[in-house]
Amino acid sequence: MPDSNFSFLKNVLLHSLTAYGGPQAHFAMMMKTFVKQKNYITENELLEYNALCQLLPGASSTQIIALVGYKRGGLPLAILTLMIWVLPASIFMGALSFLLHMIDKRDIETDLFKFIAPMAVGFLLFSCLKTFPLAIKNGVSWIIMILASAITYFFFQSPFVFPALIVAGGITTNITNKRKPEIIAERRKIQWNNLWLFIAIFVVAGVLSETARRQNWEYRKPINLFESNYRMGSLVFGGGQVLMPMMMEQYSIRPEAVRHRNPDVIQIDKADMYTGMGLVRAMPGPVFSIASFTGGMALRDMGNTPTQRGIMQAVGCAIATVGIFLPSFLLVLFFFPIWNNLKKYTVIHRSLEGINAAVLGIMIGSTFYMMKDISITDANVLSVLNLGVIVGTSLLLFFSRIPAPVIVLVCLGLGYWWI
Repeated sequence: MPDSNFSFLKNVLLHSLTAYGGPQAHFAMMMKTFVKQKNYITENELLEYNALCQLLPGASSTQIIALVGYKRGGLPLAILTLMIWVLPASIFMGALSFLLHMIDKRDIETDLFKFIAPMAVGFLLFSCLKTFPLAIKNGVSWIIMILASAITYFFFQSPFVFPALIVAGGITTNITNKRKPEIIAERRKIQWNNLWLFIAIFVVAGVLSETARRQNWEYRKPINLFESNYRMGSLVFGGGQVLMPMMMEQYSIRPEAVRHRNPDVIQIDKADMYTGMGLVRAMPGPVFSIASFTGGMALRDMGNTPTQRGIMQAVGCAIATVGIFLPSFLLVLFFFPIWNNLKKYTVIHRSLEGINAAVLGIMIGSTFYMMKDISITDANVLSVLNLGVIVGTSLLLFFSRIPAPVIVLVCLGLGYWWI
């Protein structure tokens, strides 16, 4: 492997250990590290990757970083990038399923992470400022940006708001922008293997899971666990804030209704689910890593001895992790070449202007949505510090070469000092 790829993977690892705040903040950190500092991709490419991944189900920040690896080194580097991005958070959340009895469920959010939220807002603010000159070209793009910002703020929890805004933005500028002549692009052969593999796994997992349940197979739980995670990873839009309620329904609410006819259904206590959902928000990396926690909790009672139960619990962490992230990876690798081919058509080229304006609006709306839960207007020291972290983070990102991980460590240290 070339030294440049080793350096890239090292930066992916640093990103995975310091990427707080969810997909929007992850995108902002990629803008700082992968675009501004390392020049792995251009700002326009990162914007396009973000737009494409918002249109697809699955873990959007995972898909974006996998595409960056794919662009640099093809499929092998994309796979390594995915693994390095996913593993740190997944290992921690899987370990949490073993250590849950040691966690104080009454106080799972420590002061150590007190300034992570304002830091994430600072990253988003930086990303908005960097993206603005690329996305706003005329009056129409201004209108799209403003409307997308307002809709994102008020409907942030809706799973379909992001793809709907991106599609609407693309349609708008395709209708209003007639400056370019129509271009006939050469049709390229599409590689269907990733899509067929995605569909085959979806169907086979579903059939095996139902058969195992009906015939009461001894090891049906691992099969059921993989199927439920693969299904959720294939269908969820809106990121982790949508995935977690789906998991709550799948593992804590629904089992109560079906337990009389399926006594061996996978069930996780609601209090345990809330603990995992709280801690995953405080951890760096993809929010989808909560699947590693639920996978361990799902299989922790399998086996006759403590050793067997521990092995099955670790197997559950691995099964759920693969199940939740694999669909995102297969889908983005299938649609990425199609996206590149479609860009050759003027109808799509004209749409990119509206798509980029909508993406910027989504980032602005997300920034204000995150700020509503941060104290910045109260007349106290905490509000002053929060405001200082937001502004200071943005200024450091914009005007200095300080790496993003250093800023994260400083904010964690500030939280420790606050304790």
